[in-house]
Amino acid sequence: MERSAGILGIEIEKSGADEIARRSRGTPRVANRLLRRVRDFAQVVGNGTITREVADLALSRLEVDHLGLDTLDRRMLRAIIEYYGGGPVGLDTLAATINEESVTLEDVYEPYLLQMGFLTRTPRGRCVTQKAYEHLGIPFRGQTQLDFSTDI
Repeated sequence: MERSAGILGIEIEKSGADEIARRSRGTPRVANRLLRRVRDFAQVVGNGTITREVADLALSRLEVDHLGLDTLDRRMLRAIIEYYGGGPVGLDTLAATINEESVTLEDVYEPYLLQMGFLTRTPRGRCVTQKAYEHLGIPFRGQTQLDFSTDI
C-alpha cells in the first residue's frame, strides 16, 4: 500500500494503509482503487496525508464497511433475504432482481461473500447465512420454507 501511495505521490501513514488494506478484500486491484478514492478525499477534506481517520471517513462515505462489503454486496444479500426469504435463489433470478449481470455477481461479488461466510451455494441456488443477517443487523428467523403439499 505504501508503495502504491508513493507512485501516486501521496503521503500515507501506516495506520491509513492498514485501514485501506483491511477493507480491500485482499485484492490489490481493489486496494489501489480504494487508495485513489481515499487520496482524493484526503486532498479535499484533509491535509493531503492519508491517516487511519481520513481513510475510515472516506471509506465510510464510499459505503465500504469494516469488512470490505460495498453497496452492491449488501444489496445482493438484502435482496436474497427480503425477496426470497434467505434463499435459495438462482443466480439469474437474483441478477434480474438487483439489475446486475449474473456473470458480474458470480465472478466479482460472490467469491468474497462465500469466503466471508455470508453466502452459500446449493444445488437449488444461493442462500444467505445467519452470519450475513447479523452483519446487516437483520433478525434471523431461519430461512423460509415453501410448502408444496397439496391439501386440496
